[in-house]
Amino acid sequence: MQKFEVVVAGAGLAGSIAGLAFARAGFSTAIVAPEDTRLDRRTTALMDQSLGFLDRLGLWQDVKPHAAALATMQIIDGTNRLLRAPTVAFRASEIGLDAFGYNIPNAPFLAVLAAAMESEPNLSVIHDSVETVALENDLAHLTLASGMALEAGLVVGADGRNSLVRRSAGIEMRRHDYPQTAVVLNFTHERPHGDVSTEFHTPTGPFTQVPLAPTRSSLVWVVKPEEARALMDMTVEALGRRIEERMQSMLGKVTVEEGWQSWPLSAMTATRFGRGPSVLIGEAAHVFPPIGAQGLNLSLRDIEKAVDLATKARLAGRMLTIGDDYDRARRTDVVSRTVSIDLLNRSLLSDFLPVQMMRAAGLQLLATIPPLRHAVMQEGVAPGRALRGFPDFLRKKVSRQSA
Repeated sequence: MQKFEVVVAGAGLAGSIAGLAFARAGFSTAIVAPEDTRLDRRTTALMDQSLGFLDRLGLWQDVKPHAAALATMQIIDGTNRLLRAPTVAFRASEIGLDAFGYNIPNAPFLAVLAAAMESEPNLSVIHDSVETVALENDLAHLTLASGMALEAGLVVGADGRNSLVRRSAGIEMRRHDYPQTAVVLNFTHERPHGDVSTEFHTPTGPFTQVPLAPTRSSLVWVVKPEEARALMDMTVEALGRRIEERMQSMLGKVTVEEGWQSWPLSAMTATRFGRGPSVLIGEAAHVFPPIGAQGLNLSLRDIEKAVDLATKARLAGRMLTIGDDYDRARRTDVVSRTVSIDLLNRSLLSDFLPVQMMRAAGLQLLATIPPLRHAVMQEGVAPGRALRGFPDFLRKKVSRQSA
């Protein structure tokens, strides 16, 4: 039997970063996952707070050359409804940043993480499948498909929405399916995007263009399932014309790259985020529709908190049974994000006039009241930053009025 302080089940973006974070915090760590040779064509947008975490792990300098800045994020009402919201542009320069974050293609991101894992002396990568997880009061016992047995003070479930770690801990998942499908692809365009990400709000959900190279972008297009099937069956040329039309030719002629994919949308939240010597991160804990770039950003906050609690437990001479503390620590953040994304998505789908009025009024306030817009931007890049900065804002406001 091999013994580690921490075993991470899963080697996607969240699992790989978790393994590196625990190893670089001084824990003997193993990552267990089958080898995956599939090319991941998706992209991931990370906000400023998440980039700071990658930088502290020594990863950002190798990831940044592959990333594109998100300097401006604008919302355009594309519903053609009676009550249409104004266009709202959020500029990072308004809150003293060069960019809200960066959009990163998953394939080179994973390659950077793989190289870092290979060279990390405190980390073992085991290409195998976890067959069983048995949780005791202060230890986790794992059996792998090869017959190998592992023992750990803490097991981290980063093994996706069908997490074996979660099920082994007796934790259930609440699920809500949406009548929507996301079509995901990359495309090139004639005109440079100027580091601007544009989200069109449509009656079926958001149509979100996110920068990659100067004349290349990624797209998440949320539509009804039957429309998604029609889009998936289109030729490259026809799909490019549809996208250009949907974008009102803002970026000129569009050329879609091969390999577009579609995903049924659902929201899933674990009833607990940890128990005993186990914690859940990423999609093992929470699954969101692709709205507001919450997925991996929330997962990195999961990882930061798990490493912090484990470090404090070790310093106090305790075993790494931090699951219950972790559950309490992560609940407010995860639940608040779940509710806000669900409400935003439902407001786009609703034909109920009062709901449309509230949505339009909210965007109007953001467009016309700079302090409110600034607070929303601060909260978007670093949850809690707007609240922490409010006393300073009040002091400056009073000083200007007194001058």
